[in-house]
Amino acid sequence: MKPNCECCDRDLDPSDADARICSFECTWCADCAAHLEDTCPNCGGALVTRPTRDPALCEAFPPATERAPARRACP
Repeated sequence: MKPNCECCDRDLDPSDADARICSFECTWCADCAAHLEDTCPNCGGALVTRPTRDPALCEAFPPATERAPARRACP
């Protein structure tokens, strides 16, 4: 699970239901996904709600800490 939006760099907690992903796990916040019309600009796939991870499981299965770089300007 990427820790940030690839567009605006907003922090996205693993339990945050506001995150959106495509099938390649490109990651966006809900606001940027709406501006992108729920279509990933990297692959053209649909952006859907990212599954959340229970905070208790984050210790055993930690999410990624490396931030995803923005590949293009945020809308």
